[in-house]
Amino acid sequence: MPSSIIARAPSGERLDHLFIVDVVEQESRVLDLGCGRGVLLKMLVDRKDVRGTGVEIMEEKVYDAVGKGLSVYHGDINEGLSYYPDGMFDYVIIGQTLQQSRETEFVLQECLRVGRNVIVSLPNFANWRARTHLLFAGRAPVTKALPYEWYNTPNIRSLSVKDFQVFAREQGFRITRSLHLGPRRPVTFLPNLFAEHGVFVLTKA
Repeated sequence: MPSSIIARAPSGERLDHLFIVDVVEQESRVLDLGCGRGVLLKMLVDRKDVRGTGVEIMEEKVYDAVGKGLSVYHGDINEGLSYYPDGMFDYVIIGQTLQQSRETEFVLQECLRVGRNVIVSLPNFANWRARTHLLFAGRAPVTKALPYEWYNTPNIRSLSVKDFQVFAREQGFRITRSLHLGPRRPVTFLPNLFAEHGVFVLTKA
């Protein structure tokens, strides 16, 4: 099954990962939800000396992450984070996963319960390529940033970066930093139209 393509630096590293590494403070306590094979968590451990824990629902990815020397557990974020006490982490990361969650509000509330800061990254379904595909092809959009067909997509929420900003405000969350990414570089002009992905740093208002 194809995966979303996200802009990369000349080094080959993902720009959203580099932004998150810049945001996270040295020696922080980090929980990475939907951590996949642990690429970002490994970067944070190596470069920021964080005390990191990951949660991933796909067992083969858990094995890969553990093979990197990471502390990663098999779990489903939709079931909540009740096994973690309030304020246990400095940062909770939920990367390219929120649009796949069944209980969006509950998941974010749990993240902000156990973490002082929450970093959310997500695809922008309002990107001009997706809009054009729907307008002219009359079919569910399939782009490099949204590579799945309607019948095999893991995404159950279709939202824009603007949708998320409105949602955060309505929920009483404060966005302290953000990054919008196009296919090759950050986007600053009309991000809801031209960005393919957004990254947001949240705290309680």
